Amino acid sequence: MNIVKIRGMAIGEGRPKICVPVTGRTREEIALRLEELLRAGADLAEWRADWYGEVFERAKLLEILDFLCGELKGLPLLVTFRTREEGGNQEISQEAYREFLDTVTASGRADLIDVELFRGEELLKEVCLKAHKTGVAVVASSHNFAGTPDKGEIIRRLCRMQECGADLLKLAAMPQNAEDVLILLSATWEMKEKYARQPLITMSMGGTGIVSRLSGEIFGSALTFGSAGVASAPGQIGVSELRNVLDLLHRSQTE
Repeated sequence: MNIVKIRGMAIGEGRPKICVPVTGRTREEIALRLEELLRAGADLAEWRADWYGEVFERAKLLEILDFLCGELKGLPLLVTFRTREEGGNQEISQEAYREFLDTVTASGRADLIDVELFRGEELLKEVCLKAHKTGVAVVASSHNFAGTPDKGEIIRRLCRMQECGADLLKLAAMPQNAEDVLILLSATWEMKEKYARQPLITMSMGGTGIVSRLSGEIFGSALTFGSAGVASAPGQIGVSELRNVLDLLHRSQTE
């Protein structure tokens, strides 16, 4: 499997990396979330641009990207606009979504950019080509808040992301019971063992799915999301607790 290297950090090697989302409707709120993230000691930051009230103003968008880069001081930055359909905070047209992705990719400020699979495979392919020319890695993503797809569908989605050229393949689903968590973990393991050329990021959301956020190294997920103040998705736990468990499981795999 390929290892994705971002600013010296290797995703797909060693223990799963911890990403902390940065939310906030204003620059002041974003600054507060950044302080919490830096104190927590995350491996990388995800700016959830769909929270930002002025995200559709290009000058303001670039200004915040500059601010984030300055404050993060070399910590890798993933930029995400999560659409309303997949759990985000604002509506966005297809044209505006494409423009957002183009602006962020060309800005030179993002290390990684999130692109939702169901916004169209042609768009995903296009962004992958543009991003790779500028040294930006692409996280293709799919989110199900209503339930968990069957094992075959999970694998099919991840394979489609990979075929489109994405560097990291992400799928999150909401379990209705413990069996749904097992379905996601089993699909992750099979994808890793049989089909994956790129690192996977999978998680079962909510309290029932917390085990999936902790056991990535065992089943094949290379990155997990933790919180440092405000969680951006159901089931996220604090960075300190998360790191302790990930380190424990990592030691058990290497002893």
